[in-house]
Amino acid sequence: MTERPTAIDGPPAGAFEDMLRIVEELDTPDGYKAELIRGKIVVSPWSKLRYLRPMRRLRSQVEAHAPEGHVAETSPFLFVFPPAERGFGPDLFVADEAAFDAEGRHADGAALSLVAELTSDSTKDADWLDKLDTYGRVVPVYLVLDMQVQEVTAFWDPSAKGYRSRTTVPFGRPLHVPAPFDFALDTSGFAEGAEGSGQDVQDPPGVVNP
Repeated sequence: MTERPTAIDGPPAGAFEDMLRIVEELDTPDGYKAELIRGKIVVSPWSKLRYLRPMRRLRSQVEAHAPEGHVAETSPFLFVFPPAERGFGPDLFVADEAAFDAEGRHADGAALSLVAELTSDSTKDADWLDKLDTYGRVVPVYLVLDMQVQEVTAFWDPSAKGYRSRTTVPFGRPLHVPAPFDFALDTSGFAEGAEGSGQDVQDPPGVVNP
């Protein structure tokens, strides 16, 4: 395996259940995860070691404000979105604990109350485009920690056409995480030496600011 995502040939386009079965049965190497992205099975590296600190800081904060009965995890569970024919393994998620009572190896994406992705050179396009589009129709809050430009963006208010609202701050400045969490996220520990610039941020590729 390489450091970049690898697409695996699967059944013909549209055979979502068959592709999902293949993903679940894949014996991926340690440190890799398999997802369904843009109609393809994609195997990519799990988060980098240096992402541990911001992931732990993020998890502790969202967990303290999670809806009742919801748990925050960084375990590589697969969440499926059948209408979009997608299956993602978020870097961090908050979901209804009851979703894990079922048999099987994937959970319903509708159980999620928050997802967070930490970008890398190999996953950035999927985080900003395909995942943003899919999460934006179902998941109440989506956080993108852009580790390359040291900014964090919160998307919320999902709709049939995607998220209606978003806000971005540089690492080091507080970010309001909307309902059902409703708290100020401390981003000061997300990157060493990150400082708030006070400047306007640019829209990431493929994102239209409402």
